[in-house]
Amino acid sequence: MPAPFGEQTLRDGEKEKMIDRNVILKTTSMLLVGVLASSILVLPAGSQSAAPAAKPSVTAASSRYKPDRFAARAGTYYKLIWGIEALSVKWAESGEMIRFSYHVLDADKAKALNDKKDEPSLIDPQAGVSLVVPALEQVGQLRQSATPKAGVSYWMAFSNSGRHVKRGDRVNVVIGKFRANGLVVE
Repeated sequence: MPAPFGEQTLRDGEKEKMIDRNVILKTTSMLLVGVLASSILVLPAGSQSAAPAAKPSVTAASSRYKPDRFAARAGTYYKLIWGIEALSVKWAESGEMIRFSYHVLDADKAKALNDKKDEPSLIDPQAGVSLVVPALEQVGQLRQSATPKAGVSYWMAFSNSGRHVKRGDRVNVVIGKFRANGLVVE
């Protein structure tokens, strides 16, 4: 009997190939559904552990990462406007002190940083604290306030009692009109 208009007759070999393709497609899709379903069931079960895992201790020596102190543009700004370079903020004395240091290039421009009249402060917006330079009875303020000289590095230490400021925090140092924003505590 001839095939109706628009239909084609398939030979027995072609029918078997189409059946094999359909079986393969169905099998593949079922395997895919099974894998997806098992991953959905396994993930929540794995994330619910009986006891919280202890965090591994990380030492400064084990990490090669050195955070950017500040952008190159900021470095150029500090050189041109304030006559200083190599600004750094370091965690010292087991975290009880934060040391801010800088290298003077132009003594006239850097005078404002060593002015005794201006009270320096270190502000950590994340911790919500403002640290000051402590004054000790027999030593005085823990900062250098002599007239700056070009080529010399100067420092000041801020009291961090309570250890609110941590390594990796971004802090701002303010001394009179001088302001250094976003310095990373090392």
